[in-house]
Amino acid sequence: MKKRYILTAALLAMSICTTGAAKSWTAADIRSLQTGILTKGAPAVYDLDGSGEVDTFDLALMKRSLREPGEVRVQSIPVTAETAKLQSRTVEQDGTLWLVQSGSAAEFTVQGTSASLTLAGSSGIKNGADYRPRYAVYVDDELLCDTVMEQSSEIVALWSGAEKSAKVKVMLLSEAMYGGVGIRSVEAESGAVQPVTPAAQNPLLIEFIGDSITCAYGVEGASQGDSFKTSTENFSKSYAYLTAQKLGADYTTCCYSGHGIVSGYTSDGSKNAESLIPDCYAKTSKFKDYNAAWDFARQPDAVVINLGTNDINYVAAAPETNGAEFVEGYKAFLQTVRDKNPDAAIICTVGTMGGDDVYKLIEQAVSEFGDAKVSCYFSKTHSMADGLGSDWHPSEKTQQNSAYVLADKISTALGLESDQIGLNAADAAKYDLVLGGTANAAHYVSDFDKSFWVNTVTGGADAGDVQAVLRSITLKAGEYRLCFDCTGAASEFPVVIRSGDAVLFEGTASAAADGAHFEESVTFRSGAEDAELAFLLGGKDSYSVTLRNISLVRVK
Repeated sequence: MKKRYILTAALLAMSICTTGAAKSWTAADIRSLQTGILTKGAPAVYDLDGSGEVDTFDLALMKRSLREPGEVRVQSIPVTAETAKLQSRTVEQDGTLWLVQSGSAAEFTVQGTSASLTLAGSSGIKNGADYRPRYAVYVDDELLCDTVMEQSSEIVALWSGAEKSAKVKVMLLSEAMYGGVGIRSVEAESGAVQPVTPAAQNPLLIEFIGDSITCAYGVEGASQGDSFKTSTENFSKSYAYLTAQKLGADYTTCCYSGHGIVSGYTSDGSKNAESLIPDCYAKTSKFKDYNAAWDFARQPDAVVINLGTNDINYVAAAPETNGAEFVEGYKAFLQTVRDKNPDAAIICTVGTMGGDDVYKLIEQAVSEFGDAKVSCYFSKTHSMADGLGSDWHPSEKTQQNSAYVLADKISTALGLESDQIGLNAADAAKYDLVLGGTANAAHYVSDFDKSFWVNTVTGGADAGDVQAVLRSITLKAGEYRLCFDCTGAASEFPVVIRSGDAVLFEGTASAAADGAHFEESVTFRSGAEDAELAFLLGGKDSYSVTLRNISLVRVK
């Protein structure tokens, strides 16, 4: 037995060459071997020294082989939870990793002189041409390919001819109901024992639960007149993905177009009980190929629920009874989410495509649910000014704006500092008209778009005698972009941003009968809690102007 304790360099090299070189051992093999030794159930393939039994000497050889590069050869490595970081819900089935939800992705590093992916198409490739799953592949964060899967098997070349180590990400861009895309393996010409290693997990995890807005339905559509196609649905442009990117977070999703809390989309107010997110939430995917239970193994720090848009017509058909049903259904779903995620902050929203009345019901449900870690806010409704996607869905700009707001809400809920980049500091401002001297004027602020109309009868002695003021603006040190449109008789007027007695910005804007646009960068060296944006419109009699699309957005 003494020879078992003495392994010469020659014996070690021979063992690795004859056994280890035939297979690329991984960290998972080490854990399996350790368990097998303890339970005396290790497979014979782990008998690396050919002694006829599997023991700690084989474990030492395996660990040694992981530290020593072998000969350069083409290796086929399966993509699993051991070799890749998995984003969102996935299924390992028949030796293939299936990406099955909006944004489902595998992220890993590949080392070698050449590398390629072998991908698989689900039964979704048999859908009509406009409804097949869409995926993207990125290498070192650069888009390598973006295509609709139409074959049962495809090979994607990553690179060749040069030794390199690169980050690779494969992502499902379309939504769950149209099928998934599978990753069978990575083929790498490499001398590394582990040529494929997982990307590191981020410390923050966010779960996004929603409908077509979360799926980024039609985000790449040319206009609201376009019909749905998976080729214009791109989760990488969804507010959900953009929020996770902004916060440096991992994410998981459960989102289906047309789905709701108590009713899916219905054009006539009848109940659609076939398209409900509460029925899908515990499943990996609703799609027939992967209808398995989801394990909720990794707990999110925050859960975002963006539902209710598709319930609108059903609720509106009978506001009292159906509204009460919605509140109870929403509370029941909150309980389900809380049961699965006992410590997460839960943030509820609706409104990107309208839904003021439904939002009031969400507020009621959140209040009655009575959980201090559940909050809600109304998402700003999208506008023609920001463009529209297919079937009147949010544009890329709207999705980005929504992400800026949500990132701030999540930061607040988790006690993180928000940089407030992308936020319109004027959104929550209080509108007022300040008159001085002999000035006489009236004003009106639209509830719909916050346009500010001022009608001056007597303008007083100078511009400061009639001031349209936005008060209670909070600013951080940094660069902002001030924008607005002004319609009125051709003229010029001063614009100032001030805090107390300090003037932080002065500019001159114009009005025109067919509208004039003002846009200028403003840098603040320090923050302010009580800033005001003032439009000085005095000094002119019988004068009327309308200020629209007022924004003061932090850009860096």
